[in-house]
Amino acid sequence: MYPLLGQAQELALGWDFYGPLIGMVVMILLGVRIWVVIGLGSMAMLYFTGVLPLTLLGEALFDGVDSFALIAVPLFILTGDVLVRTGLSLKLLQVAEAVMGWQRAGSGTATVLGCGFFACISGSDAADAAAISRITIDRLVEKGYPKGYACAMVAAGACTGILIPPSIAYIIIGLVLGISASTLFLAAAVPGVLILLSVMITNVIVNKFKRYEDSRIGFDFKHFAKTVYDGRWALLIPFIILGGIYSGIFTPTESAAVAVVTTIIIGLFQGTLSLKDFPDMLETSAKVNGVIVPIIAMSLPLAQTLASLQVPQFFVQSITDFTTNQYLIIFLMLVILMVAGCVMETTPNIVILSPLLLPLALEIGMHEIHFCIFMITALGIGFITPPLGLNLFVVSGVTGESVMSISRHAVTFVFTMLIVVLILAFVPALSLWLL
Repeated sequence: MYPLLGQAQELALGWDFYGPLIGMVVMILLGVRIWVVIGLGSMAMLYFTGVLPLTLLGEALFDGVDSFALIAVPLFILTGDVLVRTGLSLKLLQVAEAVMGWQRAGSGTATVLGCGFFACISGSDAADAAAISRITIDRLVEKGYPKGYACAMVAAGACTGILIPPSIAYIIIGLVLGISASTLFLAAAVPGVLILLSVMITNVIVNKFKRYEDSRIGFDFKHFAKTVYDGRWALLIPFIILGGIYSGIFTPTESAAVAVVTTIIIGLFQGTLSLKDFPDMLETSAKVNGVIVPIIAMSLPLAQTLASLQVPQFFVQSITDFTTNQYLIIFLMLVILMVAGCVMETTPNIVILSPLLLPLALEIGMHEIHFCIFMITALGIGFITPPLGLNLFVVSGVTGESVMSISRHAVTFVFTMLIVVLILAFVPALSLWLL
């Protein structure tokens, strides 16, 4: 499948590198904010190695956030918030229920499809999990689902927030690796849908054995048509975002801006949004954006330091000295990404690991786009795996269900999502054929 690995030159790293690295790990374990960890680690490496001048740090901080593509991040977050406040997210769920209601597990599967619809707008898994769980968990429990399972299903479906375009994660990895976000969005369409389908199919299979829900009704075209008509304004938003990006009319950033304006106009026109809502919406968006942007800003000096020390080359050499089996190397990368996803959020994982793993992926012949899809999808599983499992904590916070209860029910979804990740890893055409 991949070409033979080449021979790497002999490289070595000293304690001027390992000392700051150990310090970074200790700070992470102590709960220090990740952007502080990255910043202090970069300064320490620059100081002790002398590989680059310390004055690089100030300039690189501004270069790290001076990106047109990065403007899309707060805009997509704001669009998702407006969607919830205006009730348009409920309309999307009603459309999903009209589509999936003919199944025995119709309500649960419709909830997962609703997560996919919301993912086409917000680009954030946490926003997806919070919005959908508020609306659906009580209804799912009334249908017969155990609360822990219902929470796990929503948490798993919300993983598509970073897997289905538009995705903040793909914008960030494109920024870090210098790859067009529009190209990544195109490549991520099929893999994101496959993850969504895996969660839906898992729910259907679980229901077949557990019989949580048996509310199947015949497909009613009139009801479907009426629901779609009632939800036409909500459906317009993902159409604008994805249609604009895939047709080439908008860049992702321009598409996000148009979506924000359109969603606000719809809310004001329908009377579901008022001017007094704007301060809260902007504050929410700013808080989320304030978590992401400092990490990106601090990542550039770290990336430049690691590149100057030839750390990526050393990492590739260390792995290929251990094994030259391409399949085993892919499994090693998967393990690294899953473990990282369990203990750290997506943004720091992207900015720290992608520059290290990309050279290894290229060494075994993976296309850079294929690598990005593989990496983000593997990290996506981390949203429903302890101890971090961000979606688990978001849904737990909204519903009051314990994280351990949700985690136990999430195991089945983790297994099926892992199968999809392995398929994506070994079948590059699923990520590249649209390109």
